[in-house]
Amino acid sequence: MRRVYLDNNATTPVAPEVFEAMRPYLVSDYGNASSIHWYGQQAKAAVENAREELARLINARPAEIVFTSGGTESDNAAIFGIVEAAKGDSKHVISSDIEHHAVLFACRALEKRGVRVTYVRAGSDGVVDPADVERAIGPDTVLITLMHANNELGTIQPLEEIGRIARQHDIFFHTDAVQSVGKIPVDVEALGVDLLSLSAHKLNGPKGVGALYVRRGTILKPLLYGGHHERDRRPGTENTPGIVGLGRAAGLAREGMPEEAARIGALRDELEAGILARVPDAAANGGRLHRLPTTTNLRFDAIEGEGFVIAMDLKGIACSTGAACSSGSVEVSHVLSAIGLTPAQARSSIRFSLGRYNAPEDVATTLGILPDVVERLRAVSPHYRKAVASVK
Repeated sequence: MRRVYLDNNATTPVAPEVFEAMRPYLVSDYGNASSIHWYGQQAKAAVENAREELARLINARPAEIVFTSGGTESDNAAIFGIVEAAKGDSKHVISSDIEHHAVLFACRALEKRGVRVTYVRAGSDGVVDPADVERAIGPDTVLITLMHANNELGTIQPLEEIGRIARQHDIFFHTDAVQSVGKIPVDVEALGVDLLSLSAHKLNGPKGVGALYVRRGTILKPLLYGGHHERDRRPGTENTPGIVGLGRAAGLAREGMPEEAARIGALRDELEAGILARVPDAAANGGRLHRLPTTTNLRFDAIEGEGFVIAMDLKGIACSTGAACSSGSVEVSHVLSAIGLTPAQARSSIRFSLGRYNAPEDVATTLGILPDVVERLRAVSPHYRKAVASVK
């Protein structure tokens, strides 16, 4: 059976070049980057080289890169760090109703501490209106935190305009760019962000390592306490192999990004168009104009998403019902609910996300299997039979 992986928004395969770059730091070059002897200095040099490579990818200064354990830690460090450092008893944060849980739950935790949070609503296209963000600003607003690209829909938010609004009102601006970094150009200066979160495993790097960009001059209270690592931003012995892997993955992503994005986008469009042409009563979720080249989110009337994912997996195709961290949850996707889908529509929605190692054969294989899977699931669905009967 030929296997096809279409769940790259959940995680990506480690690139062979990344693995080879990491290998020495897992075996022979095992020094602690904080040690002053030769072994330590070898590790320190590797960490700093990776910092420079990552900084080049997002147009930042190396000193503005803080290595973390991944996107969730970076989001929490940014959100709690800014709010805790802000002066005054009354504090207000602006976010949106389609954020990743790493941001959404952090904001809810702030609310329990007495911080006021406004969740700006996204439109049916999955995009936040900058005017709504500006209207939400108050005299006590200390932070705006909005994702760059949505993990379920792939829709890209108008951060440049929101960044200008944040600067005009002298408010710190953070973005969760976990899904966009390495897939489309990300320039912290052009976006106007003060903080940006990213994760290695979303761009063909290893799991368990990420970074937080912190603009020079940004006052941030640390989330953790311990040693003086990462310029007192994030204590703990550096994950040298992981950081080296992140650096190499950043370099790979930077090389030929426009061509790779165009290639993946063409495969995504072929897959999406092929499915919609072959499967009746199917539709795309969210806006299709401004989105990642990797992502399509489709719904198939009267099927259960989890049953579809299992059926496709048995045929060798890996896809997802939404955010990976929601697997096993009976809750309807908060993102799909936010853009106006009914619970039934949300439960019948599937995310297909492509990446560096997908090829035309993967699309052809999927299109050859998927229509039959949908037809079989609908054949045993009382909801679909009722829908067909009502039309007749």
